[in-house]
Amino acid sequence: MANTLNTITKDGVTYPSDMYTSATAATKKNEMGKDAFLQLLVTQMQYQDPLDPQDNGEYLAQLAQFSSLEQMTNVAEGLTKVSTLVSNIDTSVLVGQLSSMIGKDVQWTTTTTVTDKDGNAVLDKNGKAKTEKQSFEGTVKGVSISDGSPSIVAEASGKTYQVKISDITRIGQGLTQNS
Repeated sequence: MANTLNTITKDGVTYPSDMYTSATAATKKNEMGKDAFLQLLVTQMQYQDPLDPQDNGEYLAQLAQFSSLEQMTNVAEGLTKVSTLVSNIDTSVLVGQLSSMIGKDVQWTTTTTVTDKDGNAVLDKNGKAKTEKQSFEGTVKGVSISDGSPSIVAEASGKTYQVKISDITRIGQGLTQNS
């Protein structure tokens, strides 16, 4: 057994008193980092009673836990990188598909809030802001990525608009307002 002087045992784990505060602070975050875990293990070895050392099995179990923690950390970091890569590929594919729309006619609808002459939102009888839908028809001039979201750049009636993909209602030559 480890020297019981100047130690605190909680939930079957014995901490040197000077390490208990830092160890409990780390576990309060619901996460004990690998550096804190390794430091605790080394401190336990430092303060053990040389005449009555801890069982080697306990150290092996702790080293196995440390190894598992390291592997889980590596897997989590790897999954984050894979997720970012997949997201970038999805965006690249979408931009490629949108690029094929350049020069084509497009129709889109936007929803705007109705405002009074002072710029304040006009409310309906339920107290909600009134909205109105406007349809536009124009030609795709380019593709844009803003805040990671691809959109198209369209020209209609001499004005340029940045159009969200979700606002597009039709794509193709010879669009009419009759649809």
